[in-house]
Amino acid sequence: MEDQQRRVAAFVDDHDLETPPAYRLLDLVSEVGELAKDANESTAYGAEPDALEISSDELGDVLFALLALADDLEIDADDALEEAVEKYGERLEESGSAGSGG
Repeated sequence: MEDQQRRVAAFVDDHDLETPPAYRLLDLVSEVGELAKDANESTAYGAEPDALEISSDELGDVLFALLALADDLEIDADDALEEAVEKYGERLEESGSAGSGG
């Protein structure tokens, strides 16, 4: 993911798309909301869960927004992901659930 984070950072820089991290976070939430909208509509608001459709370009928008935010906050996305995987592994070992309420 390190290469992807650098690629997004270069794109943002090349196209003068710099913005404060707070706006990046709002953009990320908006993009995730678009995924939720697609999920709601494709599953008839949960009535047909097997009909779930998420487009790869919408998922790509979420990844772009997330990597741009990570870069703005000077957080290495690879390191953050590794921390999360370790955290979930520890939770599974301790409680049998990956969730924080486990």
